[in-house]
Amino acid sequence: MAARRRLKRVASSQPGFLSFKSPSDTTASVGSRRKRVNKNKKKNWNKYSDVNDVDEFLEDIRHQERTTGGLLSEKTDDSLFFLDLGQPEKPQPQAETPQADEGKKRRGKASRPLRIDLILQPDSLVPPPKDILAYQQPNAKKLRRIAQKAEQLAAKGVVPRKQKRLLNRRPVDKTVKKAVTEANNNPDRDYYDIWGQEPKVSADPWYLQQTGKKLVKRPEKLNEKPSVLPAVEVISPGGSYNPDFFSHQALLQEAHQVEVQKKKQEDKLERQLAINKEDKATEETNLREQVEGLVEEEEEEENNDEESAPSKEDEEAALAAIAVTQKKTEKQIKKEKAEKLKEQQRLTSRRQTEQQQQLFQLRSIKASIRQQEEKTKSKQMQRRAKQEAQKAQPRRLGKLKFQAPDLDVQLSDELAGSLRQLKPEGSILKDRFKSFQKRNLIEPRERAKFKRKLKVKYVEKRAFKEIT
Repeated sequence: MAARRRLKRVASSQPGFLSFKSPSDTTASVGSRRKRVNKNKKKNWNKYSDVNDVDEFLEDIRHQERTTGGLLSEKTDDSLFFLDLGQPEKPQPQAETPQADEGKKRRGKASRPLRIDLILQPDSLVPPPKDILAYQQPNAKKLRRIAQKAEQLAAKGVVPRKQKRLLNRRPVDKTVKKAVTEANNNPDRDYYDIWGQEPKVSADPWYLQQTGKKLVKRPEKLNEKPSVLPAVEVISPGGSYNPDFFSHQALLQEAHQVEVQKKKQEDKLERQLAINKEDKATEETNLREQVEGLVEEEEEEENNDEESAPSKEDEEAALAAIAVTQKKTEKQIKKEKAEKLKEQQRLTSRRQTEQQQQLFQLRSIKASIRQQEEKTKSKQMQRRAKQEAQKAQPRRLGKLKFQAPDLDVQLSDELAGSLRQLKPEGSILKDRFKSFQKRNLIEPRERAKFKRKLKVKYVEKRAFKEIT
């Protein structure tokens, strides 16, 4: 078989050979042979399957739906065809005035839509899909069940609880006359501030409470400001672009004090973290640690022998415990009772004498009470002054403390003589942010630290390796 196929291939390659197929078919068959593909595998379905006829069929269906609003096979004959009766005879136009003719033209132009509006109009007859979310209702199943239950109870003649409470409600007195509203054109009527005054509720308060429509009373604490500081603090005169000498020196002194305080805190922290020289290891301490446990064995043995022998104090304590455990006689019990009674009588008599002595000490007692009241008043005044001072200070609202911003100070050689030479310092955004923190409107915050979750891996590309 192989020799015969080779013979055919050689004969077909000869110049005088004529085949039954056209040259294009022969070249196509020789050049590109059909590839054998296993269509049982899913990855070969789309790759080696011809679905052009299916796509054309679906595109035809979509075209029919866009143009006619459905399939042509489902349409009736009346919607597809019409009876041609020829052109109807037009009535002869009557003679019209030129003014009427111009009005007609204007009306026609006005009624004709613009080209841009025609382009934007939808040309598809397919209806838009329904929005399912627009028809959904939260707890629809529960509400439907409640409505069905209410219908069943109404059929049985049972009145629901809510309706009973409304029926049992006290009737409103309708004899009360309604307030006569003043006319709007009355210049002597009272001024009504829509934002400053609360709306007048004319309904029954009991009805509002039962129906849950009663407005919640605003707490008085919400009307208080969290800080007495102004929204915008005016800088001292020394911060001007052209200040006088004394005010500028006062501002420099204030900035100097701030820097000195920071330096003191840094020095204190360094002192606390510094290593004590006495705690450092020396040759003597190293030798003592190495010999530890070798020299002191004999001394420990002697101490153990001394501790094993009981002392005199231990013997006396043991004898006292034995004596306590012995049973008391009746005479001893009576004696103890008599002593307790005498002690109680002595205490009561002493208390009575002290009370009698206090009668003669009324003046001194009044003076001591007066002194105590003065002390309490002074403490109250100090506490109030402290509270008033704390209102102007930032409170601790979070885990971070408020840190005052640095003063914007210019040195004497940096001062500008005019506004044109003035260099801007600071930031308005940071100033407002710090003002919110200082007035207890927001808690002090710090910038979030960006932490990379995955490590960056550097790889040299192949093209870069070839160059290097």
